[in-house]
Amino acid sequence: MVEDLSGDPSGPGDSTAPRLSVRQAAFIGVGSMVGAGIFALLGSAGEVAGAAVWVSFLLAGIVAVLQGYSFAKLGARYPSGGGFLEYVIRGWGDGHFTGAIAWMLLAVNAIITAMVAVSFGSYASDAFTNDDAWVKPFAVLVLLVMTALNVLGSRTVARAQTVVVVVVVGILTVFSVATLSSADRDLLAFSGYPPFADIVSSVALTFFAFLGFGVITFTAKDLADPQRQLPRAVYLALGIATVVYLGVSIGVFGTLTVQEVIDSGGTALAVAAEPTLGQAGYWMMTVTALFATAGATNSGLYPATGLADEMAARGQFPPAMGARVGRRASTGIVTTAIAAIVLAVFFDLNAIASIGSAVALVVFALVTLGHLRIRQETGANLWVLLVADLTTVVVLVSFTVTTLVDEPGTLVALLVILALSVALDLIWKSHRPDPAQAS
Repeated sequence: MVEDLSGDPSGPGDSTAPRLSVRQAAFIGVGSMVGAGIFALLGSAGEVAGAAVWVSFLLAGIVAVLQGYSFAKLGARYPSGGGFLEYVIRGWGDGHFTGAIAWMLLAVNAIITAMVAVSFGSYASDAFTNDDAWVKPFAVLVLLVMTALNVLGSRTVARAQTVVVVVVVGILTVFSVATLSSADRDLLAFSGYPPFADIVSSVALTFFAFLGFGVITFTAKDLADPQRQLPRAVYLALGIATVVYLGVSIGVFGTLTVQEVIDSGGTALAVAAEPTLGQAGYWMMTVTALFATAGATNSGLYPATGLADEMAARGQFPPAMGARVGRRASTGIVTTAIAAIVLAVFFDLNAIASIGSAVALVVFALVTLGHLRIRQETGANLWVLLVADLTTVVVLVSFTVTTLVDEPGTLVALLVILALSVALDLIWKSHRPDPAQAS
């Protein structure tokens, strides 16, 4: 449980249990989204969408809000420590299909965490060593530190994320105002934008920046009134993230050329701050990026314990996944941390983003497709769910046609994750004790 720092009442059944507030739950999501998106993806998205990255973020935000509607309705009806995996179970049952998706979610969680850890490594190496050889060691270091922080409990996670989000969003607001006031409109001219199909294909990358809203669903167990608070937290987090992304992306691409943004890699914000705010602005954004990406790594690890515990309790994962290492650290978070370290060390930033986006789009589309089967229980609007799934599928197909075909390594990795998820489910369930015989 997490201490309620804003006076929200505790839930029924335990008047003394510390709880998360709406703000704290939302900030866990914002911390995950902002660190993964605006600091890590501007260069990658710029390669595809050019100066129209802000349009890409806007479209991705619309898709995320549509999916957020589906998740909020499901979360209000089925609050669970297992987060949106509970929604898969409700929509698709408790069989092999759900088991495979559960392993995929564990993989997505590790990918998101690795992505932001590598971004942290880029900023840390630039700030302290100016040597790219230190990117991966710094990424591993932040993963180890944030894993330890999560082991201390969700109370620590919530307090850390509150501080991080307030500082990061505040500084990004200053950055946006400063860069927008001096932006070069010629750099943002519509005439320089690539074809709309390219912008749509880039949405799969920028949508990655919104994946953190899924983390909020795992806070249901720590909310006093999840039916009311979870939807509010989802919408609040998506609203904050969308506004931040639009302001920052317009400011960056109104200050630097597309090629300068691409060449800057993961440090584009710091480079864009320098012309307006000077060397102090460069260092301010570098420090902000370190806080944001460290916070995103922190919140990215947060769902691992609840996901693994819930799936182990349901028999979808082996019991060992719900066990504790050293009586404190969950096997789920240890497994996620190890997988994230492997990804951070052996994959580059773009590859990690592509894999994470593709897998997440598949999972989100399946969650909302399953929602259609139970929408009478959640009270969700049929047309909103259909549009949410349609837009997600369009982005996924566009991404596959325009991006994955040019990245065979990423495509192979995606197929391996899908196949491995199915294989792990089949192997475990072929050896799982029969509950009927056990009783």
